[in-house]
Order: sequence, then structure tokens, then C-alpha cells
Amino acid sequence: MPSTTWVHGFDRLDEVEAGLDGGWDSVRGLLGGKGANLAEMTRLGIPVPPGFTVTTRACLSYLDGDGRLPDGLWSQVLHALHAIEDRLDKRFGDPAAPLLVSCRSGAKFSMPGMMDTVLNLGLNDETAKGLVALTGDEHFVFDSYRRLIQMFGTVVLGLRDELFENVLSDARHVRGVTSDADLSADELRTVVARFRDLAAGFPTDPAEQLRMAIEAVFSSWNGRRAVDYRNAAGIAHDLGTAVNIQAMVFGNLGEHSATGVCMTRSGATGLPGLEGDFLVNAQGEDVVSGTRATRPIEALAQVMPTAYAELQAMAAKLEARYHEMQDIEFTVEDGRLWLLQTRDGKRTAQAAVRIAVDLANEGLIGRADAVRRVTPSQVDFFLHPQLAVAARQQAADEGRLIATGLNVSPGAAVGVAAFDPDVAQRLAGDGRQVILVRPETKPDDVHGMLAAEGILTTRGGRTSHAALVARQFGKPAVVGVGALEVDLVGHRATMGELVIEEGDWLSLDGSTGEVYAGRLDTFVPDISDGWLATLLGWADDLRTLGVRANADYPADARRARDYGAEGIGLCRTEHMFFQSERLPVMQRMIMSDSVTERRDALAELEPLQRDDFLGLFRAMDGLPVIIRLVDPPLHEFLPTFEELSKRITDAKIRLSAAGSLDEVDDLLGRLRRDEDLLRQVRALHESNPMLGLRGVRLAIRHPEILQMQARAIFAAACDAAEEGGGPRPEVMIPLTSDAGELIRARQVIDSEAAAVFADRGITVDYLVGTMVETPRAALTADKLAEHADFFSVGSNDLTQTTYALSRDDAETSFLIDYLRTGVYDHDPFSSLDPDGVGLLIDRAIAAARTREDDFEVGVCGEHGGDPASIAWCHAHGLTYVSCSPFRVPVARLAAAQAALATAS
Repeated sequence: MPSTTWVHGFDRLDEVEAGLDGGWDSVRGLLGGKGANLAEMTRLGIPVPPGFTVTTRACLSYLDGDGRLPDGLWSQVLHALHAIEDRLDKRFGDPAAPLLVSCRSGAKFSMPGMMDTVLNLGLNDETAKGLVALTGDEHFVFDSYRRLIQMFGTVVLGLRDELFENVLSDARHVRGVTSDADLSADELRTVVARFRDLAAGFPTDPAEQLRMAIEAVFSSWNGRRAVDYRNAAGIAHDLGTAVNIQAMVFGNLGEHSATGVCMTRSGATGLPGLEGDFLVNAQGEDVVSGTRATRPIEALAQVMPTAYAELQAMAAKLEARYHEMQDIEFTVEDGRLWLLQTRDGKRTAQAAVRIAVDLANEGLIGRADAVRRVTPSQVDFFLHPQLAVAARQQAADEGRLIATGLNVSPGAAVGVAAFDPDVAQRLAGDGRQVILVRPETKPDDVHGMLAAEGILTTRGGRTSHAALVARQFGKPAVVGVGALEVDLVGHRATMGELVIEEGDWLSLDGSTGEVYAGRLDTFVPDISDGWLATLLGWADDLRTLGVRANADYPADARRARDYGAEGIGLCRTEHMFFQSERLPVMQRMIMSDSVTERRDALAELEPLQRDDFLGLFRAMDGLPVIIRLVDPPLHEFLPTFEELSKRITDAKIRLSAAGSLDEVDDLLGRLRRDEDLLRQVRALHESNPMLGLRGVRLAIRHPEILQMQARAIFAAACDAAEEGGGPRPEVMIPLTSDAGELIRARQVIDSEAAAVFADRGITVDYLVGTMVETPRAALTADKLAEHADFFSVGSNDLTQTTYALSRDDAETSFLIDYLRTGVYDHDPFSSLDPDGVGLLIDRAIAAARTREDDFEVGVCGEHGGDPASIAWCHAHGLTYVSCSPFRVPVARLAAAQAALATAS
């Protein structure tokens, strides 16, 4: 039975490929990204120091075998080492012609700095003497020797690096220099001797050095920093790392030698051209360790022009091969350029977009590949202000990172703390930047939320009211900061000994969930960036799933259209009633004892609603606008029982101490109003209001509300048509669970439409549909489809009613534990549940499409902005997804990537 091949030379790539199925991905899986690329560079004729790769299979065998090298591995390592010796006419451990090698990790996916490396293996006292005799450079030899012992001591023997750094620091101090490179050869010899004392286990046998180094690199796969990195990056833990053994080339041979790292394009901006750093007379770790001030790569053109020109040529060759921006490590040894590594370069969101577009325009990749290469999270980055990296780091160093909560709405916000929505609105009206801080938010806080730069709550989860509204309006938000206690009466918050008064500056990062004390600098990525617009245009050409926006106000609709929305998938009309000048009228309507009084109040609201709808039709001219009728229970438009009780108690206390008749009259008037409100709140009380008198039930119980809204919609549509526009109203009836409800509500809508059109002498095409947000609606969708022109899946409520849990309460009570312990494998409110909710949606789609092949079915819940949910919606044939205006570009890209995934 043939023995397992554990080792492959860099010049044996053709043999490796011939023995594997799965193409280049399988090669990377076996040789690791670094080993595969070194072998490919060798095949391309790029100057790579000779070497070989010990495979990831060997690593996994070692880790599974209680720390023993697998049978046959060591003999294969020695055989491959002899091949390098023969090629270079040097011998490992021979003082007369010493070969030195490096031992580097190299997993399938790049994990920069997470695993271990040892350089200069093969040095001992004898080979050091031989190398001095050969090079005549004692400084170079003992500088390399001390590096080996230091790296071996920390990586292999597990000693603290501070032990070695203290020795170097003492030597620099005695010499009066700041750089290790300025130490003399004699001083370096002394450093080596002291290092040898510290690293008592350092082996003098080069073969033993190499064996122990290989084992240490294997073991580093399970090191804490590597495991943490894989967890954060989503890299599997069962891949293992390869080990690359490579002949050393030296950038510390003098002024004609150098070492450096560069990218073929800017990792910050994507600008074409080399970007990086280098050092003359140094080894690789000097560049990345920060111990010496590096020089920009452009300066290499003056210092070593030939090497720089060769580096440019090699960079172009590597980009042409990999069709991707590359991160290159190089060494110049006595004027000769060597490449030690290439890999796909890390980049910012801005750079990722530009590089993808530029590579496509240069013909290196196709437009579809460019769309695949940018992640939805990178597009999302363009849409929100960000905290400056330096400011964040400085604040953290100063202890001003005061809390971390749930990162529910991305972007940065900086402002003064306000604990009341009215105060937030007033301060914002005065030109102040505001952070609204609340225990939790509710619908009548919306005006303060809109006025604020960002939102911070102590309670709530990812689908809490604060989270939903913040995402809708693009407000950065951090919720669920349980350590923060908010005193709404005293207008302050405390966290331990820290006290935050109203007016104190706060900075929060809704992308990370971090909250800082003080005012941090921010920057805003350029959303009008030409490369992003180009990329999203290509995405639009590829996707088949429509993308609409959830927008309640004309300004949001205009923003959504600017971001590429193809219409409005959800306008929540109740949000219009929460505006400060309208809420009292809405409350008067609720408190009215007769239909006549309610109609009078609604008559005041109707022209305001009509203007709102006209603004939406103008902003979305020619595109569909789905308008959902009032959905929440009426009690949400009133203050809470607790708030009113407190106001009444406070008014009675103040009344007893009033000093003038005018003050008494004022307090009595407020008291009577609050007592009237309290009676109405009690009258409207429901044990389960979200399953009570709301949605279509409210429309049937109080048809005057439905009539007013319908008239406002159709009158606005007529206004838009008379202006020469193309209004496309789609009226959506919420919370329908029975065809009888839909029939009754549609009769009212159609009747009001006919009356408005007859009065105006004009007809506008419109649709009437319903929301599918209960299991019964999905299960009886065939009956609903007989009376509806479209379905819109309210995935938030459908998830709630399917799981029988409250999205507002679940995350703060048990959902986080469910996710942490693996009871749930995903958050059903963040990513659509395919096994339960998805089956119900499939049922609704199938029923609807038996009536019409192109029956419109969309998703308008929070899932409409989630890339995984978007992929599901594409695969299951939905017409469109609808999301926050600030998520529209993300959804456009995700929909295109979903189309590409199913086509491949």
C-alpha cells in the first residue's frame, strides 16, 4: 500500500493538481493559501526561494495523534530538504556551506499574524562561524542568530517575548541607540549569549530545530488567537494549517538589501499602483513589528530602482494570474529581488468596490465577478457615518468606552444626551446634535427619534421598536445596554459611578454596539462614489428580484429612489399620525364618544394625509406605492397608563402648592385632560393588544378611519395625475386572517375610490391587496387571492405568530441564550426561518399563483434587508423585497448575488 504523501515541493504543483479533484480550491485546501501561491509563483517563473510544503492533512493527523508527527512525514521532509540543498549547493547544518530555512504557517484562508513563524533555522555556534567566514559580515550573522533564538524561544518554547526584548533594550541603552540595527557585531554576540541563557531548551541540532518548529506551527492552529480569529471571520476549525519550509534569503545583508510588504493597489482607496512599506538592511518582522520606522514603497524606486521595476512587473503578473489585488512580501538580497508570498489583499469597503469595478473595466474579471466580490456589508458601510479609527482608539485608551450593547442600526452618531423626545426635538431645533437615551422607545417617541442623531436604550432587542425605527430612518442605534440605568424624572443616566447628565456628549457606533463618553470625530463615506454607482448598476442588470423601500414620508421616498428603489413596498400610515402637530387631533378622534365627533377629527387629518400621499406619489412617479392602512391598536396613540398616572399625581401635588389663580386654572385644565386620557386608556385596555383590535379589525369596527384614508389616497393620486405624473397606488389591508374581512374592507375602499374619481372626473388605476402576517392568512391564501390584487408578507409579524413569541420581549429574555447555546441556529427575526415561516410563505405564493402566474407577492418585513433572506426570496419566486431606504443598495447587491448563485 503506497505511503501517504505529506510533503510537496514548490516545483511539483502539476503533480498536486493531477492528484486532486476540485480544482484550485482543493489545492489551497491541501497546501494552504501560502503554499499554493508559492507553488504557482514558481510555475510562473517568479523568483521564489526554493522550498516545500507540509500539507494540512499532516497538521490534522498531528493534532489528532496526540502530538506525534505522522508516519513517514519526517523522512519526506529530509528528502525535500536535500532537494533544496542540491539546488543551492548548500547543506543544512554544514558550517562550510550552511543552508538556513524559514518555517511558516499557511492555512487555506489568510489569517494574518494569527499563527506562528520561525526564521533562520539551521544556525548554531558552528554554522554561525561558517557563515561569518563566507560572508565576512559578522553583524549580519549574529543579528540573524539572535532573531532565531528569540523567535524559537517565544514560538516553540513558549517563553515571554518581554524576556528577550528587555535584553535588547538594555543593549540599546548601553550603546545609546534606538534601533537594534545600530548595535555592533560584538554587542549582538553578547545578546546571543544572553538569549541562549534565557532559552535553555534551544536545540543546537538544526534538524531538531526544524522538527520542533514544524510541530509548533501545527500546534498554533489551535492557539487562542487563531481560534478567536476563525470564530470572528467564520473560518472552519477543521481545516488545519500547512507548513512552508523555504530557503532563507536575507534583507539584512547591508545597504544593498531590503525587505518589505506591498499591495498592488491601495488597500484604503483601491487606487491602482503599489502601496506598502520597506526597510533597508532588515528582516521581514522588522517591517510589521513597528520597532523601526519604515519607508514608503515609492522610495524603493530611488534606493533600488532595478528591484523596484522588477517588483512592479511581478505585481502586474500576479494580478493577471489571480485576477485580484495582491498583498506581496518581498526581500532584496544584495540587489536580487525575491518574492516570499502573495495573497489576496485586505481592503476597506471603499477599496473593495473600486477594485472590483477597476478589475472588470481592465478586463481581468467580468462584471458578474465584480458583483460577487463585494459583500453586502461593504455596501452598507457607504451609507452611514463612521467613527474615525484614531478617535475610537484614543477614546478606548482613555477609558471612555463606557458600554457595549446590541448593534442594531449601523453607523456612528455623536450628540448630547437627551432623555425625553420633546427635549430631543427642541435641542435639535436649536441646532444641537442629540442622542436620545431611553429605557425603551414607543411610537409616541418617534418625533424625538427623528430629531436625534442616534438612539440608545437600556432595553430591547434587534427587532425592538427602537431598532426597527432606527433602521427605517437610517439612525444609528445601540439597544439593550442593561448596565445603564435611566432616570427619566431626573433626566440623567448612571452606570456604576459614572453619571451622564442631560447635555453631556455621547458617541455611539451602531455597527459595533459601542458607546463612548465624549465627542468623537466621524467621517461620512461618499455614497455618490462613481464606482459604487457603477457596481450597483451592474447588479441591477443581473438581478430578477425587485427591490422596494419601506418609506413613510416624501423625504424618505426621495432618498430611497436615489438609492435605486423601484417603488415603495410599505408606507406605514400610522407614523404620519405620530407627528407632534397631528397626535393631539388623533387623540381627540380616539376619545370622541360619537361617530360624528370622530369624523370631525378625521376631517382635520384628511388633508394632511392627502399631502403626505401626494409627496410619495411625486417622489415615486411612475413606480408602485403600497400604502398600508392604520395597523396598530388605538392605545398606542395615547400615553401609557403609568405615564398618565404619574402626570396626574404630579399635577395634584403642584395644584396643592399653586400660588395664583392662573396657575390653578392651568393645572386644572391639564389634570382634566389627563384624567380623560386615563379613562380612555382604561377603556381601550387589552390583555394582548397586538392580537386585538388592530389592522383590518380596526377598519371594520371604525370604518370612518378607513374611509378617510381611502379618500386621501385616491384624492392624492388624482392630484398627482393632474400634475402630469404617473401615480400607482396600491392599498394594503393589514392583519387579514379571513376572506370575509378582506371583502368587507375592499368594499369600502372601492366605494371611496369610485366616489373620488366621479367627483374629480378622472380615473387612476389602483390595486388592493393584503398583508400575509398570520399563519391562517398563509394557509387560506387561495381564498384571500380571490379578492386581492397582491400579497405583501409582513415577515416580522408572521414570524411572531408562527413562533408564538414576542419579538420585543424574546431577545431580552431567552432568545440570546437560545442562540448562544445552539437551541436556535439563527435569529428568526434577523434572518427568515425557512422551515416554518418559509413554508407558510411558499403556501401563500402557490395559492396566489394559481390565480395569476405573475400575482405580485413581496416581503416587507425587516428580512427584506437581510442578504440571506433575500437569497431565499429570490429562490422561492417572490416578486420583490422591501426594506429601509438605507438598505436598498445592500438589497440590490444581495439580489444580484442570489441570482448569480442560482445560475452557477
